[in-house]
Amino acid sequence: MVVAVDPISPVAAKLEASAASYVKENRLPGAAVGVVLGDDLVWWAGVGFADIATRRAPDLTSLYRVASITKTFTGTAIMQLRDAGKLRLDDPVARHIPEFGRAGNPFGDIEQVTIRRLLSHESGLQSEPPDTDWRAVRYEGSIARNLARAAEVSTLVPPNTQQKYSNMGFQLLGESVARASGMPYVDYVRGNILEPLAMTSSGFEPLPPALSTRRATGYGGRFVSDELEPSSTAPTIWAEGGLWSCVDDLAQWLSAQLREDGRILAPKTLREMHTPRYLADEDWTEAFGLAWYAIRRKDVIWVQHSGALHGFRSNICFHAKTRVGAIALINGLGDAATLAMDLGEIAREAVAAAAPRIEAAAPMPSEYRPLIGIYFDRELGLVLRVEWRDGKLTIVDPQLPGWRPTLAPSDKPDVFVIEPGVRESGDKAVFRRLPDGRVASVFIAAGTWMRLDPVAVPESARAGS
Repeated sequence: MVVAVDPISPVAAKLEASAASYVKENRLPGAAVGVVLGDDLVWWAGVGFADIATRRAPDLTSLYRVASITKTFTGTAIMQLRDAGKLRLDDPVARHIPEFGRAGNPFGDIEQVTIRRLLSHESGLQSEPPDTDWRAVRYEGSIARNLARAAEVSTLVPPNTQQKYSNMGFQLLGESVARASGMPYVDYVRGNILEPLAMTSSGFEPLPPALSTRRATGYGGRFVSDELEPSSTAPTIWAEGGLWSCVDDLAQWLSAQLREDGRILAPKTLREMHTPRYLADEDWTEAFGLAWYAIRRKDVIWVQHSGALHGFRSNICFHAKTRVGAIALINGLGDAATLAMDLGEIAREAVAAAAPRIEAAAPMPSEYRPLIGIYFDRELGLVLRVEWRDGKLTIVDPQLPGWRPTLAPSDKPDVFVIEPGVRESGDKAVFRRLPDGRVASVFIAAGTWMRLDPVAVPESARAGS
């Protein structure tokens, strides 16, 4: 008998030391940090101060401006509406926001600016609304006012040729959410994302008094003294970066990315958002999906998003295979992504080193029993196995251990669809039977494999031996 402990407990002190060292070495006012494992927030810490003047320490529900992490919520809203048939990702933005038709595109038609390209920052659209100056705290957060100046908005590089990060683009996505759903953007996100996930401490300005008192104070950067001054107050914005949130709520958000219960998005849609669409650098270390991006760090892929606004830096990241996520919220000018990935890596290594959990196999549906077995390609001289493995019908090639297509049932008996993750995704696997009902072969994507059945040895032959 083995008495198990969760894999994170043994590294709790290491996590705390890493967070505290980062805050101290970078002379930051403080940070609220956490680690998620699957559905659970398994570790958190408040380091330093949420407010220096009152010596208030950060806690689980201290609120920080998470800035561009908001874009992951806006993207999720778009995908919900896509799945509901209210819009399509390849729709031109002007189809949903006709005023945007007056915007410029010197490289072609404005219809080249699509919802999909905005989600992945490859539309070529200018980064900010007209007359933005972040240092002077001049930013127009009203989409209505910016649409009134749509003729001053333009693409600056050809669409679909490179990454060009665009806050203006996510303003347009927020307005697309409002028009497709028939309700204000903030109301849609609250009712369809925050409330279903019980993210009750998260919200947009103006925050109610019960939440306002929990805000951390944002501080400017250190110049020639350790005495930090409160930063300028950031402008009020919404879909591109207006959310206030906390470690407790963002843990729920990360867990929603790591499970496949369909509460917020169908599993297939979640994977679609997290899957890279293009590489963003020549070193192949950064790639953009839909409202998320991924960083390859020491050959580990962290899907993530950062945020930066006056006085605040933030990052949430996760490693899908180990179901580990990390949160870093800083009320100062620090590299939240590095801190989050440092914490995530400590946790990931601990989880990877833990003994695997042994669970009883899922029962196989009786109608699948005739399908499992060995199949042969005579010309190639190769053998495949169709197995019941980890709760799915799975094709196994002994010579290609990294190729394991799984089969999803269709509305027709003996016809399956190959699930995402392999070259054959979306193709059919069709089992064919003899007149007596026995399975004779399986057609997989583009070729037929013949079934090999054991030959029964007659009793007389056994006796003669």
